[in-house]
Order: sequence, then C-alpha cells, then structure tokens
Amino acid sequence: MKSKILIVNAHYYRDISKDLVSDAKLTLINGKVSHQIIDVPGVFEIPVVIAKNIKKYDGFIALGCVIKGETPHFDFISKITINGIMKLSVESKKPIGNGILTCINISQAHVRSDPNGKKRKGKEAAEAVLSVLGFKT
Repeated sequence: MKSKILIVNAHYYRDISKDLVSDAKLTLINGKVSHQIIDVPGVFEIPVVIAKNIKKYDGFIALGCVIKGETPHFDFISKITINGIMKLSVESKKPIGNGILTCINISQAHVRSDPNGKKRKGKEAAEAVLSVLGFKT
C-alpha cells in the first residue's frame, strides 16, 4: 500500500512557501508516495489542519515561515506552533516533518528555502517523514 502524505503549507510569505513546497514535493516523488497539499494563511493554522486530517494520512509535512518583527508575536507563534505539531506527532504516532522556518529576517528565509541551496528545509522535512515511514532517503 502506498503511503499518503499531507503537506500543510502556510503561504503568508508566498515566495518562501512556494520554494519549500517545490522541494518537498520533489523529494516525495522520489520516495514514491502520494501527497496532497492544503494551503493555510499562516503557520498558526498548521496544527489544527493536521489534527483535522490525522486519520486520513500516514504522515505530514508542515511548511511555512515566521519572521521576527518588533514585538514578541514571533516568539509566541513559533513556540505554540512547534509545540502543537510535536504534540500531534507524539499522540498520533505519525511523523510530522517540521519545515517551518523561524528567521530573523527575510534574507535568512530565502537562504533556508532555496531549492538550489545547501539548507533545503522543504527537502529535509520531507526526508524526515519518509525516513520514519521506512523509506530510504
């Protein structure tokens, strides 16, 4: 049976998320798994979408970006989202690849999302899920 993966993509920073998704999809195609994508406005919405779909998929990939601003909002959103994803993964015993970038500025985000760069977070998140599901990466 083919594994089913859901990519939950926060598209607040569209150019960043586009690169993350592209890299994750390419990695999944190589792993021969089926996948679907659900777009959400921001990373805060990722855990609830995964929770709603937890029984329908074998694994998940959370993609998006949070960039630090002048208020503590960055710290709250980052921590709550990452904790929510980890809790869902442990409770459901299903892998959730974390491809959510938490960056100080947009330049850092571009470096980490670039499909041609060294820090390919979309690929890394997909590989993590494939590895836990038993695929060689």
